Amino acid sequence: MVQHALDRGYEVVGVCREQSAHKLEDFADRITIVPGMTNDRDVIRRAVAGCGGVLTVLAPWGVQQYSSGTAQAVLDSAEPGARLVFSCGWHISRDGKDRYSRRFLWMVTLFGKLARLLRFAELDDQVEACRRVFESDARWTVVRGSDLEEGESQGLPVWSHHVGDPVLESNLTRRVDFALFMVEALTDDSLIQEAPAIVGRLSPSALAHAEPPPAE
Repeated sequence: MVQHALDRGYEVVGVCREQSAHKLEDFADRITIVPGMTNDRDVIRRAVAGCGGVLTVLAPWGVQQYSSGTAQAVLDSAEPGARLVFSCGWHISRDGKDRYSRRFLWMVTLFGKLARLLRFAELDDQVEACRRVFESDARWTVVRGSDLEEGESQGLPVWSHHVGDPVLESNLTRRVDFALFMVEALTDDSLIQEAPAIVGRLSPSALAHAEPPPAE
C-alpha cells in the first residue's frame, strides 16, 4: 500500500508496531513513520492529523479488542470528510446476504475457536469493528478480501456486493493487487459506504464476468 500511495504522489504517514518498523526501512526517507499500536488512540490521533485519507488493516491480533479499538480510533480521530478505507476478510457480512460454502463456514468457525483459545486472534472482534464502521456516517469503504497469493500484479481486482457471486469463484487475489484496490478506493466515490468483496482480475470466472473495456 505504501508503494502504491507513493506512486500516486501522496504524502504517506505509516503507523507500525515498534517491533515491525524495520519492514518500512526502504521507505524511511520518503514517508513519516509513527511507531505504535493501531488501537492506541493517541498514536492514531497524531498519525491521521491533516490526512485526507486513511487506509486501515483491521487485524484481529490477540484478545485485546485490537480490531474494534483500531476502527474506533480511526473513526473518532480522522479529519471531517476524510476518506476511510478498511480491510478485512470475506467472513464479514454487512447485510447477511452473502452466501458461504459449508467448508468456508467450518474453516472460519474452527480458526476462530482455535485462535481465541491460543489467544492469537479474535475474529469476533473484527466483526464488531466492522459493525462500528457500517453504522458510521463517515465516508468509509470496507474491502473484504479473498485468500491472498504472492506474485506480480494482475491489475485492479474485480468485486461484488456479496460473497457467493460467480465472479468471486476463484477466491484468490494477489497481495499486491489487494493493496492496489485499497489505494484506488480512496478516489472512487462509488465505493463510499460499500463493502466490496474482491478477487483477482485474471481468474477465469472474473474474466468471464468483468465489464468489457471502453471503446476507443
